[in-house]
Order: sequence, then structure tokens, then C-alpha cells
Amino acid sequence: MVRLAAAALASLAWGASAAVSASNAAERGAMNPIRKVVTMLQNMQKRIEEEGAKEKELFEKFMCYCKTGQSELGASIESANTKMPALASSIEAAEGKLAQSKEDLKGAQTGRKGAKKDLAEAIALRGKEAKQYAKEKAEADTNLAAIAKAVAALEKGMSSGFLQTPTARVLSRVVSQADADLLQEDDRQTLSAFLSGSQGADYAPGGGEIVGILKQMHDTMKSALQDLVKTEQEGIQSHELLVSAKEKEIAAQTATIEAKTKQIGELGVDIVQMKEDADDTAKALAADKKYIKELEVSCKTKADEWDERCKTRAEELVALGDTVKVLNDDDAL
Repeated sequence: MVRLAAAALASLAWGASAAVSASNAAERGAMNPIRKVVTMLQNMQKRIEEEGAKEKELFEKFMCYCKTGQSELGASIESANTKMPALASSIEAAEGKLAQSKEDLKGAQTGRKGAKKDLAEAIALRGKEAKQYAKEKAEADTNLAAIAKAVAALEKGMSSGFLQTPTARVLSRVVSQADADLLQEDDRQTLSAFLSGSQGADYAPGGGEIVGILKQMHDTMKSALQDLVKTEQEGIQSHELLVSAKEKEIAAQTATIEAKTKQIGELGVDIVQMKEDADDTAKALAADKKYIKELEVSCKTKADEWDERCKTRAEELVALGDTVKVLNDDDAL
């Protein structure tokens, strides 16, 4: 189109040149119309060159944006491609740890429940044992006291008076209930006969058989009581050790339960956050891939358009330059 405009202007210039040749010298002193055309064409050249410089500056900025944008998008895509597998691995590890923590929590809860049950059973058993011990000890103390009184009475020659006392009835019960370890059968019959009064008033207790049997019973029962007390003391010590161990176990299981409960909560939050991060990263990656393709197309299109524009502008400048040259060579100037 510029070529057509330049040709039209050249045609007009040549027509004006012929008209000038026919004019007189005075008229030649006025502004030459061809010079006007040349000046106009030169102004057009200048304007096209200036516009070209501005367009080039804008194009270079756009291409810089293309280069920077593609580089940044490429780095973002590469980072996302690296991050996605890492997140997947971290999520898998966290889920495995969460599952294990839940198992540990369940185990600690079961362990603490068992320890509390064991402790309760031990306390109940110790209570029964203590109650049984108190009963047996009270009975043993009563029986030993009865035998001691009987021996004292017999040694003082007060057998008749003793047989009428409640202590004698206690002693009679002891004799009747005594097992073979405590009292032989012959001795049992001897004592039973004495306590029933069938031996008569002639019995001499000071050096007699009854006192010896009773003293032997007293020594045996006293030894049995000492064993009973020792067993009770050992039972108390064992119970205290068991209680201490179970309380420590319960405390340890409680600490584990608290720690695992906290850990489960934290892992749950971490997993949710990592999954959200993975989802956001996947979406951003897809968006970046789409945009970088669009940017590549846009930048290529812009570069093609720029090449075409440069070609067209060069042709315009050539056409204008040729026209100016033709006009400048005209003798009419």
C-alpha cells in the first residue's frame, strides 16, 4: 500500500515538475511542490522508523517476558514434579506411623486395663488374706492363753477350780479340734479325760502327764503362730512390691496413652495438610503445564507476527526511500 502511495506521489511530483518547467523565473522562487512531497515522504520514513523502534522495544519486552515466564514456569513445573512423589512418600510414611501409633495406643490401653485389674485383684486378695490372718491369729492367741492358764492352774494345784472356768471350755474345744500334728490320739484321750473330770481329785498336776502334754501343745502352737506371723509379713511385703510394680506399670501405660493420643492427633493433622498440599500442587502443576503451552504458542505467534511486521516495515521504508531517490534525482528540484 505504501508502494502505491509512493508511486502516486511520484506521479504527482512528475506532473508538478512539468508545470514548474513551464513557469517563469519569478514563480520558481516559490516553494517547489515536489520538495513538499519529498519532505512529506521523508517525514513518513522517520515516523515509520520511530514507530518501528517503539514496537521493537515492546516486542523485546514481551520476548523477555516469554523467556522469563517460560523459565519460571519450567522451574515451577520441575519443582512440582519433584514435590509430588516426595509428598506421596511422606503421606504413606505418616499413614503407616499413624496405624502403628493406633496399635500402640490400643496395646497401652489394654495393658493399663489389665494392670488395674491385677492391682484390684491383688488388693482384694490381700484383704482376704489379712482378714484370715487376723482370725487365725486371734484364735491362736486365745488358745495359747487358755493353755498357759491351764498350765499355771495345774502347777498351782488348782485343777478342780480350773475345770469350772470358761478357759477350760476353750481348752476342751482346742483338744477336740486339734489335728495329729498338734496332738497324738493317746494324748487327746488323756486331756479329754482330764477336762471332763473323769480322773478324779487325786490327780497331781505338778509333775504329771497333763502339764507335759499341755506345754508341748503350747510350744507347737506358738511355733505355728510364729510361722503364721512370718507368712503374713512376707505376704504384706510381696503385696507392697506387687502394688508398687502395678502402679508403675499403670503410670507408664498412662504416659504412653497420652503420648500416643497426642501423636495420633498430630499425625492426623499432618496427613490432612499434606494431602491438601498434594492436591494444591497437582492443580498448580496442571495449570502451569497448560499456561506454559499457551505461552509458548502466544510467544511463537508474536514472534511470527513480529517477523512479518519487520518485513512489511522494511518494504515500506524501501518503497519510500526509492520514491524519495527518484524525486530527488528529478531536475525539477
